[in-house]
Amino acid sequence: MEKSITAEIFPEPIRQLPEAAMPLRGVRAYLSQADTHQVLFMQFSQDDEMPEHAHAAQVGIVLEGRIDLVIDGVRRTYWKGDRYFIPGGVRHSGKIYAGLAQVAFFNEPDRYRPVDCGPVR
Repeated sequence: MEKSITAEIFPEPIRQLPEAAMPLRGVRAYLSQADTHQVLFMQFSQDDEMPEHAHAAQVGIVLEGRIDLVIDGVRRTYWKGDRYFIPGGVRHSGKIYAGLAQVAFFNEPDRYRPVDCGPVR
């Protein structure tokens, strides 16, 4: 049986985490919160553009699909099984493709908020 791009990739314990409010289309993201950092489990059902921005360090692991990232002016495509690292304060942007699923670590405790806590900063 083939999995559709909108099928849930994450198991029940992940889906029981709070959903994160994110300024991207077609994303469902589950937030694991710690005192010093956040881990997000993200799945995208639509293509979207991520405008250039910067924040604390980010590490990502692509579980399914594809994402194009421009990190400090260098463009690279990441596929299933690839890892990426964005150093803190480095400007980056990207193109997200429907079907992308990734786990991302953010080295800051307040990058994203749960859906029921108001808008994203």
